[in-house]
Amino acid sequence: GAGGWSPLVSNKYQWLQIDLGERTEITAVATQGGYGSSDWVTSYILMFSDGGRNWKQYRQEESIWAFSGNTNADSVVYYKLQHSLKARFLRFVPLDWNPNGRIGMRIEVYGCTYRSEVVGFDGKSCLIYTFNQKLMSALKDVISLKFKTMQSDGILLHREGQNGDHITLELIKGKLSLLFNLGDTKTHPSNAQINITLGSLLDDQHWHSVLIEHFNNQVNFTVDKHTHHFHAKGEFNYLDLDYELSFGGIPVPGKSGTLSHRNFHGCFENIYYNGVNIIDLARRH
Repeated sequence: GAGGWSPLVSNKYQWLQIDLGERTEITAVATQGGYGSSDWVTSYILMFSDGGRNWKQYRQEESIWAFSGNTNADSVVYYKLQHSLKARFLRFVPLDWNPNGRIGMRIEVYGCTYRSEVVGFDGKSCLIYTFNQKLMSALKDVISLKFKTMQSDGILLHREGQNGDHITLELIKGKLSLLFNLGDTKTHPSNAQINITLGSLLDDQHWHSVLIEHFNNQVNFTVDKHTHHFHAKGEFNYLDLDYELSFGGIPVPGKSGTLSHRNFHGCFENIYYNGVNIIDLARRH
């Protein structure tokens, strides 16, 4: 009706969906009841989606977040999101409403255009970035990206050295595994291999973020908002690695000693290596 959204039937199966037209960064939401009525929603959950098929619920403190709604028809209840969302579609799902009225909502969504570079991988391809040795910072290596996939296995990142040293980031059964392999076990017997696993069910066709920071022998590995810090002894800061990064697969099958690795099938967004936008570079060159 003219006073806002009010479904014919007030029950827990109603929702109001918004199409923002493109992926947008959403920072806040606000609600009112139906204009000049006794219809308002006292609590609701927020769901979001990129394509309008796979939906995810907004969470806070690791649990599904129920927003406190309205106590009358006209006061605005504004809520700044603790974590901004990136999505094209939003759904407001009422949980409770005024017992003396019906479901009634007017809503406002706040945010801004989300700028991103996306590249798709078909499970047979990889993107190789070769960089100048002079651009290398001996102090710090930082790699960040987002990925989205339906496949439970696939190589996200690989970097190899002449003597068998390699770093591999791989999705295995829906979890992310970061493997540091110091090829020469004679010189590095104590920490020939370091393997850290983070996350689960990462093959849910939603975007997940990854950040790897490696400086000297300290490594921070972050998946979504969970970080694993670890410190490696000895020669770890002298990994003998080529000035080449491979995203989405290992360029030469079997190069890292096994044929079991599968190439990535899905999408990457905003790949950065030490501040360089890799996807933008690939598009321009």
